[in-house]
Amino acid sequence: MAVPILVFSVDKTRGSLLLKIIENGGFKAKLFDNSHELEYAVRRRRPSIIVFDTKHYQSREFKIITSLHSRFHDAEIILFADPAEIPSFTSAGIKKDCCFSDPINPDDVTLKIREIHFIKNKAFLRIKTYFVFLAGLFAGTRDNPYIMFMKKIIMAAAVASAIAAGIAGGFIFYNMSDLPKVQMLESYVPFESSFLYTSDGVELAEFYLERRKFVSFYKIPKHVKDAFIAVEDAHFYEHHGIDFFRTSAAFINNIRAGNAVQGGSTITQQLAKMLFLTPEKSISRKIKEAAISMQIESRYKKDEILAFYLNQAYFGARSYGIEAAAQTYFGKKTEDLSVAEAAMLAALPKAPSVYSPFKDPKKAFTRRNLALKSMLDRGFIDTEVYAASIRKPVPEYIYRRKYAAPYFVEYIRNIMEQKFGDRLYTAGFKIYTTLDLNLQRKAERAVTNGAAALARAGMPGVEAALIAVDLNTGAIRAMAGGTNYHKSQFNRATQAMRQTGSVFKPIVYLTAFKNGYSPDDTIDDMAVSYLSKDGSEKWTPHNYTNKFYGRVTLRTALSRSLNAATVALANSIGMDKVIATARSIGVTSNIYPHLPSAIGVSEMTLIELTYAYTTFANGKRFEPMGYEKITDRYNIHVEDNAPKGVQAIDPANVSKMRDVLSAVVTEGTSIAAKSLNRPVFGKTGTTDSYKDAWFIGFDDNLTVGVWVGRDENRPIGEGMSGSHAALPIWINFMKEE
Repeated sequence: MAVPILVFSVDKTRGSLLLKIIENGGFKAKLFDNSHELEYAVRRRRPSIIVFDTKHYQSREFKIITSLHSRFHDAEIILFADPAEIPSFTSAGIKKDCCFSDPINPDDVTLKIREIHFIKNKAFLRIKTYFVFLAGLFAGTRDNPYIMFMKKIIMAAAVASAIAAGIAGGFIFYNMSDLPKVQMLESYVPFESSFLYTSDGVELAEFYLERRKFVSFYKIPKHVKDAFIAVEDAHFYEHHGIDFFRTSAAFINNIRAGNAVQGGSTITQQLAKMLFLTPEKSISRKIKEAAISMQIESRYKKDEILAFYLNQAYFGARSYGIEAAAQTYFGKKTEDLSVAEAAMLAALPKAPSVYSPFKDPKKAFTRRNLALKSMLDRGFIDTEVYAASIRKPVPEYIYRRKYAAPYFVEYIRNIMEQKFGDRLYTAGFKIYTTLDLNLQRKAERAVTNGAAALARAGMPGVEAALIAVDLNTGAIRAMAGGTNYHKSQFNRATQAMRQTGSVFKPIVYLTAFKNGYSPDDTIDDMAVSYLSKDGSEKWTPHNYTNKFYGRVTLRTALSRSLNAATVALANSIGMDKVIATARSIGVTSNIYPHLPSAIGVSEMTLIELTYAYTTFANGKRFEPMGYEKITDRYNIHVEDNAPKGVQAIDPANVSKMRDVLSAVVTEGTSIAAKSLNRPVFGKTGTTDSYKDAWFIGFDDNLTVGVWVGRDENRPIGEGMSGSHAALPIWINFMKEE
């Protein structure tokens, strides 16, 4: 449909979604994120419709919108704004029925555009196609059902009265001249949810604009189909798109009542209205609906039509299609619905907001039982099933998914949104992640229990994060970004930049090994003052114990986490080389090019340090890997994400790193980890005033990083070093169960 539509949104994803909705409705539009470009385009193109999204654009929207409205009277403005702001726009002249608030509802956008389109373009389009239709009629076209249908109507009318036939025919031609082609059903691709799965195929999360998941017709139980046929269209398998007897009865009943109290639409007619027409109540629309229904019936089998309908119908609560409705109302698949549950869903499409069990349980209960009675009357169920079903309660709450790994889900969602944009919410992708659900549950328990233990010890409000990485592939197996996602969505595993403390020190020792040192070589641990780069200040590093140990091996210096010895080593080999080593194993954060960085004054994230330790474990540097493959709605591969390890440390230096990191556990600051009774390697870290506590380590399978601290960067508590606050969480996770 050629109609000039301009869309404005400074939010790229929201703007793309609006554009996708409009294009999916059969219209063409252009997106702008700059108000000056929008105004220029309005002046040049003179659009019929402007869709204006005010979210994330608070500075000038009122002035711009009111200016556009006053200067370009021919353009209708469809507005998305916060509910509190809508009255100010309507008082300035924007039509109330053109103002919407979040969430963006595709039906609102499409139906409003269609309404405006038909009003503004009806005469031109119908005049244009009138003669095409007329020529087809008298040329004897046989493969167009609605033309054949109209021939019969006109012939019947001619027998009764030539004048009546002319009037009726003219009216019908006028209303049918812009009918869409039902072949669009074959290429029609509605919005479909994308799904996230764990590494072993367990459904983890759903991303959607319209909650929708298509279900094959053969997976829909007979009693579910029977429920909809009983409620919506008892003669579905007998008529050819229009149930003339039902329509006539509804017409008579409505005349008697003086109001539209009964509908006569078949399932096919409802499908036609959903996909091709506006919801206006008029003779014009009913004529189009009837003609389109006959086209659909002539082209598709009954089972195909019913499948189209069941996958397309709206059930309320942002649920489109029978599968999404089954999940929303009952938390189960369509194939698992009981008779009572099927009847409840069949009762909804007529008026989801009216019969919603979440809004009016009594009305929903009555409506559901009427559906069951219809099933009984038509022989779809027996009296025993009916008696048992009418006693069943209606659902009390929406089944909203609580994700097993919310921080990980959000982490993947951000990656996928960058990769696919708005298509993530509309294209029906299946994203298979690297998450191990058992390890994820262990991670969440370890983090929650660790924070709870600190709270019991008089340190409430402490946060913790954990990430587990497969050291052979770089795959993320577990991620806990905090203790409670619902209270705080900030992911401390991937987003928190914190001083690293001593967990940075192994990078200094790896640099030394790369430059010819061995674990048995020695370094002085003593009080030495170092000048700043400009020579204006002196700095003397001290050890955690406030003691110095003289000449020590590199193994001892790291296992005891000696600051003075580590700084001396960094000074000897050069901080430029230390920084180069950090970059070679995947550290991307800024590292201050002075000696205090050797003992962890620079800020980094838990995820990048955990991946750095993965490189210590086997020499391979991996990029963070959260998913294995992506398929589309047809199970066609979109992307395979194979592990991409790069050898960053030679085997000899890997052995040296394992040597010194093992010593940290067997004789150093992490000796508590010996309780695991298997070889493990790692390093603690603590920052000034106990603001951050770290432990990052690995065994033969996983690299696991733990951080503990407060979001406001205050001290955790006196004495809460990495070995006291973070290591217990790490041990708890690494225990065999």
